[in-house]
Amino acid sequence: MLKIAVLSGKGGTGKTTISASLASIIHGCAYVDCDVEEPNGFLFLNPKLDCNEQVLVQVPQIDEQLCNGCGACVRICQFNALALVRGKVLVFPELCHHCGACSLVCEPKAITEIDRSIGNISWSSNSCFFQGRLNIGEPAGIPIIKRLKQEVSKKIDLKAAVFDCSPGASCSVVNSLEGCDYASIVTEPTPFGLHDLKIAVELVREMKIPAGVIINKSGDQDAIIDEYCLAENVPVSLRVPYSRKIAEHYARGILPVEDDEALAISLTELYHSIRGEVCS
Repeated sequence: MLKIAVLSGKGGTGKTTISASLASIIHGCAYVDCDVEEPNGFLFLNPKLDCNEQVLVQVPQIDEQLCNGCGACVRICQFNALALVRGKVLVFPELCHHCGACSLVCEPKAITEIDRSIGNISWSSNSCFFQGRLNIGEPAGIPIIKRLKQEVSKKIDLKAAVFDCSPGASCSVVNSLEGCDYASIVTEPTPFGLHDLKIAVELVREMKIPAGVIINKSGDQDAIIDEYCLAENVPVSLRVPYSRKIAEHYARGILPVEDDEALAISLTELYHSIRGEVCS
């Protein structure tokens, strides 16, 4: 299975437009929405999500009868999920990163780990659409992304999968990128777009993932991106022209490839180019 990550240094560049469009025109390709805080690919692909599963993590529970108030668990916790107040340990499960260190250092064995739901994953039984959703108020969706990727990896009949990453270069993006064969970085020809493109390029280079740049809203200002890509030897693999028509269709939940044959052909060629580069 060819795994293509679509990312952007900032929000609003057209990342979901590109990733959903690419997945929709490639036969045997799945779309995986890794933006678990705000998944929106379903608005355009209209999947039948007939499979669902809660994502559980383990958080500490203190047995006050066994706890001697030594504070070892509080000192080992790097995320302030535990606090010692008047000899009693308080647990803040929303801050817990599920590392299990507290239970390892607890000599009186007063800590046990219990399951806690932080969100869910859902997918279509035809294996073409996967998404995760983080519960409101939860700080980190990495366990959901990991579970999503595990479910996708089970689908041996898939030819390819497009991973729609969350904006930026956070831990969630890093986790989404892990194990991918190629990264398409979507940007726009503005100073802000260039600034965040540089961050994304540094990230994929650090992770040693081959990458290309897609310029969305392409037009007369492309030079600001072209000059950087030329200097950094990063290929510009696709240009999507600035178009009011595309914006109007997007606002109605219509992907541009549905009525733009030229763009559909370009994305198909991009896919085959990526496959040829990765599999050669």
